[in-house]
Amino acid sequence: MYKIRDNEKITKGGFMIVERLKAIRCRLGLSQKKMIEKLNVSKSTYSRWETGEKIIPLKHLVNFCNEMHISIDYLLGISNDKKEKNKKALELNLEKIGLNIYELRKKHNLTQKELAEKLNTTQSTISSYENGKTILLTAFLCDICTQFKISALEILK
Repeated sequence: MYKIRDNEKITKGGFMIVERLKAIRCRLGLSQKKMIEKLNVSKSTYSRWETGEKIIPLKHLVNFCNEMHISIDYLLGISNDKKEKNKKALELNLEKIGLNIYELRKKHNLTQKELAEKLNTTQSTISSYENGKTILLTAFLCDICTQFKISALEILK
């Protein structure tokens, strides 16, 4: 879905994480070393996120947003509003996320197979998300938000 070649940034669907991770860190005057301490990840892992070599996993993206008080929609490129309006920290609850995906799918009268086709994945992946068995990939969250023109919070809360 997201093929990353040397020096190619992740930009599909307004995917702005690469540019915005570094910009936020620099704006706050934090070194990569300070950032990896806050996020509890290795230097190489964080560096790969900033360079676009790897997509930051949703668990770490949520942690970044919580630590930096930044809107997840801003990092995903869905909004240009940097500050999170809801002061409550984001939490990853797989069952709630699954239910929200299920409700979104039903609202749009889609079967799991039809949603899977829209997101270029398999029906079993959608089923795993809806059943709360699998953590949502960051790329899928971005695609869902872009396809359905919704905030990431509609899926995560």
